[in-house]
Amino acid sequence: MAAATKPSTGLLAAALRWSQPAARLPRHPAGAASRRAVQPTKPRRYSTTTDDAPPPPPPFLSKLKADLKTAMRAKDAARLSVLRAIMSANLNASKTATPIKTDVQLVALIRKIQKGAQDAAAEAQDAGRQDLADKENEQARILEGYLADSGVQSLGEAELRALVRDAVEASKAAGTAAKSLMGDVMKRLAGALEGKDVDRKQVASLVKELTSQ
Repeated sequence: MAAATKPSTGLLAAALRWSQPAARLPRHPAGAASRRAVQPTKPRRYSTTTDDAPPPPPPFLSKLKADLKTAMRAKDAARLSVLRAIMSANLNASKTATPIKTDVQLVALIRKIQKGAQDAAAEAQDAGRQDLADKENEQARILEGYLADSGVQSLGEAELRALVRDAVEASKAAGTAAKSLMGDVMKRLAGALEGKDVDRKQVASLVKELTSQ
C-alpha cells in the first residue's frame, strides 16, 4: 500500500486556520451601556463675523483683469504680455507682508514694471538690438496708458516741490526744532499725499533738500 502523501506545510497551516472557531467578542453585562454616563454634545458655534474675509481687490485691478480677457480674445500679444506681467507681480506681492490693497499701490507697482521696461529698452538699444528695444518701448507705452487711465492723481516734480516747500514753511513757522524739522515735514505731507501717485523716494529727497536750506 502506497504511503499517503503529506500535505505541504503551507496548505496545512491554512487548513488549521480555517478549521479553528472564530474568536468571539466579549459580552458586556446587560444594561452596562445604560449605566454609563453620557456626556451631552455641545452645539457648534459658527462665527458670523467677517474679520477673516479677504479685502476686495482694488477697482483698477478688476479693470485690468477684464482687459486681460479682451486681449486674449483679440490675440493682442503686446498687451497680453504687459497685463500678465502686472498680474504676476500682483500675485508675488500677495505673498509678502505688503500685498496690493489699493489703486495707489497698484499704480506704484505698474510704475516699477514700466521702469523695468524702459531700462530694458535702453540696454537693448546700447547692444544694437533695435527689435528688442522697440518691443520694450511698446510695452512701456501700454503701461503709460494704463497709468493715465488709473483714476489715481499723479504729482510731478513741480507739484511735489511746491507741497514740500509749503510744509517746510509751516513747520518752521510752528517753531519746530532743526533736528526734528525733516520728520515734522514728512508728517505734514502724509495727509496731502494720501491717495496720490507719488515717488516716495523723490519726496524724501525734496524734503531733505528743502529742509537743509
